[in-house]
Amino acid sequence: MEETGARQVVPRPRDADARRVMRAQRRVNTAPELALRRALHALGFRYRVDLPLPTMRRRRADITFVPWRTAVFVQGCFWHACPEHLHAPKHNAEWWWRKLDDNVRRDRHTDANLVRLGWLPLRIWEHEAVEAAVDKVVELLAHQGHPRARRLHRSSGRGTGVPPNATDPVGPARLRSGGPV
Repeated sequence: MEETGARQVVPRPRDADARRVMRAQRRVNTAPELALRRALHALGFRYRVDLPLPTMRRRRADITFVPWRTAVFVQGCFWHACPEHLHAPKHNAEWWWRKLDDNVRRDRHTDANLVRLGWLPLRIWEHEAVEAAVDKVVELLAHQGHPRARRLHRSSGRGTGVPPNATDPVGPARLRSGGPV
């Protein structure tokens, strides 16, 4: 992203296909976000969705626990350059690599700002099992003093107490939403 003062400008796509892919991508309520939110809600957690971050009004957290200063981001493997699942874009590769690199830098900048403000950011990949993602959120909230998270964390010895595969009888539920490219 190019810097212009305090604002960042997203590089323009070099062709219509890249623009179409980017416009088709949902910004909120993606399948991975919904899976995680349903599991957290079923455990009794209440949270804010798509909330602007403090001092960074143009950036938003997918799930926010405001009193416990915790921001959860559910990241797509392609858009946030997952080290395990990112496949190299072939068409318009230079532009895509720049775009993905800018996304990663923006994520790091956001995390650093949140930590500086006393918030804890948590980044969860779309390929993670829902149960594992819930465990991470509960553990972080327990660390922040959330009463329900502390009870769940203590009662299970480590995790949430959600039975394995509770959301998917065939196998571990995944947050995967399907890649855009």
